[in-house]
Amino acid sequence: MTSLGDIPIKVEGGTSATDFGNALPVLSEVRHALARLIETGEPTQIDLGAMPFGPGDEERLMALLGNGEVNATIDALGPTRIRETAFGGVWVVEYLNADEQRVALHLEIDEVPQMLRAQRDDFTDALAAIDARLAPVSSNEPADGQRTD
Repeated sequence: MTSLGDIPIKVEGGTSATDFGNALPVLSEVRHALARLIETGEPTQIDLGAMPFGPGDEERLMALLGNGEVNATIDALGPTRIRETAFGGVWVVEYLNADEQRVALHLEIDEVPQMLRAQRDDFTDALAAIDARLAPVSSNEPADGQRTD
């Protein structure tokens, strides 16, 4: 009688443990988002945490996206790391909590990531702050702009 160990087994094809197959579809989505940004100016945010990534997918996607020249870190309730990919207008934004555990991972397809944009409400506060700094200087000058020292 033959045992199971004596039966020859040949493995063909299959998916490797590091290639689940979702990196290329996400890259395709990035391509369409970039085309939309060019055509209409509409930015896109892709939540990578909501993607059905398997083992190795995130690493493969990041390798496909490559690295650009810009890196930024924002410290607000934990660090947020922003990096430009090799493709202009495609940004990786990683949100971390105070313990530096990942909270979210997004791709932003935009001229500048939203996190780096000044908020419109802050403009009014900034204008008032500049006016306050200019007030002592302008109060020492006559109306015609000539100093009398």
